[in-house]
Amino acid sequence: MTSFVKPLFAAATLLAASPAFAEAEKYVLDSSHSQIIFSYNHIGFSTTYGMFSGFEGEIMFDAEDAAKSSVTVSMPVASMFTGWEQRDGHFMSDDFFGASGEDLVTFTSTSIEVTGDNTANITGDLAMNGMTKPVVLAATLNKIGQHPMAGKAWAGFDATTTVKRSDFGLGAFAPAVSDEVEIQISIEAMKAE
Repeated sequence: MTSFVKPLFAAATLLAASPAFAEAEKYVLDSSHSQIIFSYNHIGFSTTYGMFSGFEGEIMFDAEDAAKSSVTVSMPVASMFTGWEQRDGHFMSDDFFGASGEDLVTFTSTSIEVTGDNTANITGDLAMNGMTKPVVLAATLNKIGQHPMAGKAWAGFDATTTVKRSDFGLGAFAPAVSDEVEIQISIEAMKAE
């Protein structure tokens, strides 16, 4: 078994298990310790930040063949928070998402390429605003082990990617307001019961 099949990946990010597992193991995201931070350049004057929360999702990790692992994640568009109520409202308007409380951002992995002992590229379909595009997450396994309070297997991951908002019909005010949006993801996942 190669060195990458210790604990490893699959997630809007990655995931892990031990070589003793012969089949895919299910992990669920810990919504209270998972978030996406996004940033973009605002007319050259500043970098503006926001975040999404309210994740739901699962990771199926195959320790025998990490490439067969998978991840699905969803979060409500309305969970976006930028720190300024008027901006939040503008993003939910027809200039951008035109979002209702039911609209979701989703990510579904399509392949995983292991790139190191604790890194992988996770390719998947990102869907938002009624459009779906492929993206690649550069993911890192931060830690895997027994959670000291939950008493079960736990894993933590970080990932980054850059997307063009115009690819998702969200290109208002580009290029003055950057079309490219940098995304940082940090998640925790717990082994399912």
